[in-house]
Amino acid sequence: MDRLTLLETFAIALDEGSLNKAARRRGITQSAVSQQIKQLEGLIGQQLLHRSAKGIHATRAGDLIYSHAQSLLTGYNRMTAELDALEGSVSGTFRISVNSFLGRSVIGPMLVGMDQEHPDLNIVMRLEDRLVDVVREGYDLAIRTGQLGDTDGFGRKISALETVMFATPEYLDREGRPQSPEQLQRLKFIQHHEDQTKGFFPLSRGGQEHLAPVQVGFTADDPDLIMRAVSSGSGFTRAPRFMIEEHLASGAYEQVLPDYEAPLKDVFAVYPSRHTPDRRRDLIIKNTTLRLEALQRSARAVSPARPAITA
Repeated sequence: MDRLTLLETFAIALDEGSLNKAARRRGITQSAVSQQIKQLEGLIGQQLLHRSAKGIHATRAGDLIYSHAQSLLTGYNRMTAELDALEGSVSGTFRISVNSFLGRSVIGPMLVGMDQEHPDLNIVMRLEDRLVDVVREGYDLAIRTGQLGDTDGFGRKISALETVMFATPEYLDREGRPQSPEQLQRLKFIQHHEDQTKGFFPLSRGGQEHLAPVQVGFTADDPDLIMRAVSSGSGFTRAPRFMIEEHLASGAYEQVLPDYEAPLKDVFAVYPSRHTPDRRRDLIIKNTTLRLEALQRSARAVSPARPAITA
């Protein structure tokens, strides 16, 4: 039995003045209280209690032990209370890794707002278009899209984004507008490295899946570079609807195969352990999920589409 428990039993016995009352307070038998005190006396090497018909009294050594035990127990209780408060607080340094397109358009602005609401919170955000290992690289959280990848941490899906394929009208005027999934290979696909199409896109219509052959013309890990390539008429790409709905509505971009649904883009939250409470992490995940839901609702209001999947 740990020494702190023995000291606590001893202190309670002196506070109550009776082994019987101490047993009731501890929720154990009187013999168990007596055995714990004898065990403590064996560890200390001195008698700590005098027993009489009127109850128990501390020896000189017992008085000394009692005084220190009270200080130790008070300090321990204060420590556990502070740890509980730490788990529920929104403060300290929080390291998060986010890919570029979500970091710039969604999570970055959201975290700036959180930083203003919680002045004791120091957020360190890295924009990284790669699969980080949250455990080995010391991150509290990573927000990823596409594939979860290998990690020593715990990951769960928090949203699934509706995506659309699009290009400039000028590019489609020049290369032609596909009327079926099979005709998609006429166009060059500007691919984000996480897409990894493997030569085709699984499109769906009316509950049936259609494998559309894809000709990859350019692959990059920078969303801005991909958008510049699309704007210059180099090909088409795929992105979350909420990010380009205004451009579709204005006519700057045109949806490719609008009668078909492109694959959803999954969003994952990855963190070192599912068993360690962290109020900061939970709040960021919640705010991210709510923000993505709001953006998708807004995009569907402009152009009604299938509902997003969230989890």
